Amino acid sequence: MMQYLIVCPLVFLAGLVDSIAGGGGLISLPGYMIAGVPAHMALGTNKMSSTIGTLVSTARLLKHGYLKGKIAVAAVSAVFAMTGSVLGAQIALRVPDSVIRSMMIVILPIVAYYVLRNKNMGDSERTGTISKRRVCVISLAASFVIGTYDGFYGPGTGTFLILVFTGAARMDMRTAAAQTKVINLSSNISALVTFILTGNVYYTLGAAASVCSVAGHYLGAGLVVHDGQKIVRPMVLVVLGILFLKIIAGA
Repeated sequence: MMQYLIVCPLVFLAGLVDSIAGGGGLISLPGYMIAGVPAHMALGTNKMSSTIGTLVSTARLLKHGYLKGKIAVAAVSAVFAMTGSVLGAQIALRVPDSVIRSMMIVILPIVAYYVLRNKNMGDSERTGTISKRRVCVISLAASFVIGTYDGFYGPGTGTFLILVFTGAARMDMRTAAAQTKVINLSSNISALVTFILTGNVYYTLGAAASVCSVAGHYLGAGLVVHDGQKIVRPMVLVVLGILFLKIIAGA
């Protein structure tokens, strides 16, 4: 029972954060481990709850038409992200994660500075001002590169996708959030299947956590729908701060 009392509230909070700005795994995965779930089982169970929650927030954003006319690009981007993730996992087997940790200590403050300066992230006169072809190229490239990072290291993947989509691709915040959810959902499903096949999912705890994840994702997606940029920008900064502290601590 203590495991449920620890995990469920943290998974709800993770779902809320993840649906808005990505990075929910920075909250939920440590929650499973604090509750005493073995590492590999924690990874698999976390994927179960996050996949189900992500499905809900993705569906809610799509229902509001934020990817109208862009479903094909999002679907292909998801395939590119999954391909990159496989490549990243292969690289991870050969390169110490200390390398990427050192890089992130430098990169994260730069990204945070960009977010602080860009007060109208995804909501300015530049939004939607580049060609559809260029948006497509940027989306596919970002999905592959960040997908590779996801396979190699992982934390903050959704946050980085949102930043690229609103910055380089000049999408509005809601469209960027919806496309990010589609990509995250596809990578979560492929990872979950892997953990199920290897017997690393704690189903009873995962089922309870999934209910909390669904609630968090549903509420968070609603906040994106109604408040968009005002909600996402500060949440991105919070996620970046948590990730930076996590890397510094070596957790």
